[in-house]
Amino acid sequence: MNIASELPTPNFNPMAKQDWPKAFQPLLKKYKNKPHPLEYKNLYQLVVMVILSAQDSDKNINVRAPEFFKAFPDMRTLAVAKEETIAPFLKSIRNGRNKGKWLLTMAQQIKTDKNIPLAMEALTALPGIGRKSANVIMRGAGVKAEGVIVDLHVVRVAPRIGVATGTDPKKIEQQIMDVVPQKDWGEIGMAISFLGRETCRPTNPHHAECVMNGVCEYYAAQKKVPAKKAVAATPAKKTIAAKPAKKASVAKPAKKAAKKKK
Repeated sequence: MNIASELPTPNFNPMAKQDWPKAFQPLLKKYKNKPHPLEYKNLYQLVVMVILSAQDSDKNINVRAPEFFKAFPDMRTLAVAKEETIAPFLKSIRNGRNKGKWLLTMAQQIKTDKNIPLAMEALTALPGIGRKSANVIMRGAGVKAEGVIVDLHVVRVAPRIGVATGTDPKKIEQQIMDVVPQKDWGEIGMAISFLGRETCRPTNPHHAECVMNGVCEYYAAQKKVPAKKAVAATPAKKTIAAKPAKKASVAKPAKKAAKKKK
């Protein structure tokens, strides 16, 4: 079911024999309702922190945000702030200047906390908020999901598992939506993200403790890799050794030397 018109229709057929709704149950059970790593206290703080966290770490935003919220505790105070007033609070945040402009524009449009939209179309119409951010905000607000959270961890882990292909977040989101029931959309993206943060690390993933190792394509492939690498290493070394040996031959110079002697 494609509920978002801006999402492209992918030419992708997940593993035909894989029952993804069933396969994801252990993962959903492990991470369902686990709080987002951003340490917010209300919806206003969540919206602000989600915008600030783009291309930055949740850890850094958790450190910087409290001082920001002391100065601007709600949408109303932020709406009347000036760019030069909020700039000092954002100097240690990546792309802070642009994010400051987005926050001010958003606050001036929304004006009060109660006006914060909780629908995909309205959220993504605000500056600094894309589909991923909107999905995070909607999950935090507890409203019905209209999509799947796809952050950098999901972009890396979903193709590893085998539920998606490629690196385009929108395409990966659509691929997951196609095989997971809508009732699980709000949790599955964050669950995959947590798996990537804790278990399916970029290097040395913890396969043995992964709840998805029974269906994971990456794990299945990795079990075969060592043998292939070992076989490939032997001829490679022989080839490298063989070439210098040929170059070391001085047959032609030897003939020239013989002619000179004559």
